[in-house]
Amino acid sequence: MHHFFSIHSAGHLIEAYGLWVVFAVIALESAGLPIPGETVLVAAALYAGSTHLIGIAAVVATAASATVLGGVLGYLIGRNFGRLALLKYGRYVRLTEARLKIGEYLFMRHGGKIVFFGRFIALLRAFVALLAGANQMPWHHFLVMNAFGGVCWASLFGLGAYLFGKEATRVAGPVTFLVVCVAAVLVIAGIVFVRRHESELHARAMAVLPEH
Repeated sequence: MHHFFSIHSAGHLIEAYGLWVVFAVIALESAGLPIPGETVLVAAALYAGSTHLIGIAAVVATAASATVLGGVLGYLIGRNFGRLALLKYGRYVRLTEARLKIGEYLFMRHGGKIVFFGRFIALLRAFVALLAGANQMPWHHFLVMNAFGGVCWASLFGLGAYLFGKEATRVAGPVTFLVVCVAAVLVIAGIVFVRRHESELHARAMAVLPEH
């Protein structure tokens, strides 16, 4: 019920303010604010399909550009301020300098996959760009994967809602729950793996990454 109410409310905002709402919400989410960008995208696509007052191509283009630009902003914030914050406060959550070095190494090796698939996971979408910046993911690699992930995400959810209408919203809840569960399992498995191979990973990180 809450899911449908959220889409209904977002539809009213889009009706009143147009695609500016879509751009603003998705850009802010991609920059690091945990707000419902996916709900606004689906609402805009449903509105386009039911009223034809806006085109689905405009909806997808707006969502894609918003998530790409918001991701760039999030990356810059993470790169300029996130690293300092982690170094200063990380010890309170057991993020030592050695573990931060491992995180930087993992983003160097697997950051592209994290950024791309993070766009499709609600829990990660708001923070993946910040994490990429804080972990010093190479700028050019981030730009490519951020754009690729943003375009694929906007196209998949926007066109899916437009073509299948409210049928898409009926399965969105269970699918989102399943994706969150899978993501949680993968995160836990990753933490366990890093903990078990922490010394080895740190040695590899120190071998390929310079000291800051």
